[in-house]
Amino acid sequence: MDAAVQAWLLGQLGKSSDLTDLQTRYTRLGTARAVALEVLYERKAALINDQPASVTVSSVVGVVYTENIKAIERQIALLQDGNPPAPDDPTPDGGQDDTFGILYLRERARR
Repeated sequence: MDAAVQAWLLGQLGKSSDLTDLQTRYTRLGTARAVALEVLYERKAALINDQPASVTVSSVVGVVYTENIKAIERQIALLQDGNPPAPDDPTPDGGQDDTFGILYLRERARR
């Protein structure tokens, strides 16, 4: 895992992420996107399974975690769609440009 991949992962997962854990996952999975998705799926599962969706102490405090779950789900959806691009994402067609030019069709002069 190079510095660009490490910076991208920390940007996606937060600066408090364990670099040794990220390196181990990167070695096993092979891409930064796969590492980020795996970590986010684990965080989502922890929010859903380990904590109640909301906690309310009558007339004192109320805490709701559903927005956190939705935020993680949105981030997962973006990563699955390829946004933002990771530094180690494969380029389509071996790095060739996938754009095309404009072709103008004009009528030929009659003879």
